[in-house]
Amino acid sequence: MARFPFFGGDTSRRIAEADSVAVIGLGRFGSALALELVSGGTEVLGIDLDEDLVQSLNGELTQVVRADSTKYEVLKQLAIDEFDRVVVAIGGDISASILTCSVLRSMEIPVIWAKAVDDRHGLILEQLGVHHVIYPEKDMGRRVAHLVRGAALDFIEVAPGYALVKSPVPSTIQGIPLGDTALRKKYGVTIAAYHHEGGSWTNADNATVLQSGDTILVVGPTKDAEGFAQLR
Repeated sequence: MARFPFFGGDTSRRIAEADSVAVIGLGRFGSALALELVSGGTEVLGIDLDEDLVQSLNGELTQVVRADSTKYEVLKQLAIDEFDRVVVAIGGDISASILTCSVLRSMEIPVIWAKAVDDRHGLILEQLGVHHVIYPEKDMGRRVAHLVRGAALDFIEVAPGYALVKSPVPSTIQGIPLGDTALRKKYGVTIAAYHHEGGSWTNADNATVLQSGDTILVVGPTKDAEGFAQLR
């Protein structure tokens, strides 16, 4: 396999049998994703056509290879068909993204994640049968908009219309056991966890008493959770 100087078939099969993910496309999003997976103990096979990107990540990922992911024979040589999870993080070349996903679908990969650069791209990926289509730029823009608009410290929309919000503790519930605040009835939200300054995150319950300076995780309908975060 002279064309793949950083990767061998036997090694790829070993990784595919482990807690592993193949990441195809090692630009900013793909490389950040791959490095985060590695830091969490997951073995990662990285693939990209750009020699500089491959060289820059050599030694950072479990294995990394320069290869054309749009070709079935190439991915077969790399034992991609033995991976349970593959992420297609190609963003600059939509055709390459679509062709790669098509090849992966023909290999019957159990779970495919793919980055879409816009709604049209995403629709094509969905029509191909990609299991999870993600919109990093679009999703980040929406997330930042929620942060800019309100007092939330962080915001994650876990499903359309339902969110997890990190925020300070409103003065209206400070010093009172959560069970006595009637949060769900008054505000339509639940406080899932809290963090005392200098302490660690702890699950909240009815006996939890929050103070000024604490940070909380609020769960509920997006508008309700955001509205609660804006309380003083």
